[in-house]
Amino acid sequence: MLGRLALLVGCAVAFNAAAQGLFDDNEARRRVEVLRQEFTESQRQVAEQLKKIEAALAGASDRSALIQLATQVENLNNELARMRGQLEVLGNQVETADRRQKDLYLDIDTRLRKLEQTRESAAPAAPAQAEVSEAETRAYQAALDQFKLGNYALAVSAMQGFLVTYPNSKLAPNAQYWVGMAHSGQRDYKSAIAAQRKLLAAWPDSEKAPDAMLSIASSQETMGDRKASQRTLEELLAKYPKSSAAASAKQRLAAFSKSKG
Repeated sequence: MLGRLALLVGCAVAFNAAAQGLFDDNEARRRVEVLRQEFTESQRQVAEQLKKIEAALAGASDRSALIQLATQVENLNNELARMRGQLEVLGNQVETADRRQKDLYLDIDTRLRKLEQTRESAAPAAPAQAEVSEAETRAYQAALDQFKLGNYALAVSAMQGFLVTYPNSKLAPNAQYWVGMAHSGQRDYKSAIAAQRKLLAAWPDSEKAPDAMLSIASSQETMGDRKASQRTLEELLAKYPKSSAAASAKQRLAAFSKSKG
């Protein structure tokens, strides 16, 4: 139960961090709403200007005045067209973010179900869990609860405290992983990368190692370094080709290739 809860919470954190890294759809929606308000106000101003122009046209007698008024009308229409274009672009970005979030959720759900099936069929692995003391479990769970509440700063402190108290625990790699993910939750991607690299250095054979590399790649992409992200994904595939994280790495690399094309 503890492992499943940890994976569920971790997947949720990873999902949020990745989605925010690729595109902050809440920010996009805010920008769309602001632009719509500006567009509505511009339409009102254009309507007022057109009324003034129509009145001026009725009294205009020379060609230069007509040309000047026609230019004003054209400029106003161009401004409206520009704002319509911005609304369309932002709207498409929001739709893309929504689709990406759905795809990420499906990927996480698939990985979770596969892991559950593996655990159910691997009965001999159960005794290993007994080696984790009740005190360790309580401390780890308390830190994990901070993730569920979104208290990432507290989660970092709690997980680091767990690592100091139980440095040799079987849950230590997991705790280090959540330190990195909590930093990602705070959008402190440099610290997130450093934390995950610490996991890779200390526990390279942990089942959390592939996920740590996937987290590093997400942070690198969020920071705008797609080349570094691609290298990390390629390294993940080379080191952990049979991991569930490798499947996600392949999908991301394929997306990189399509974007280049």
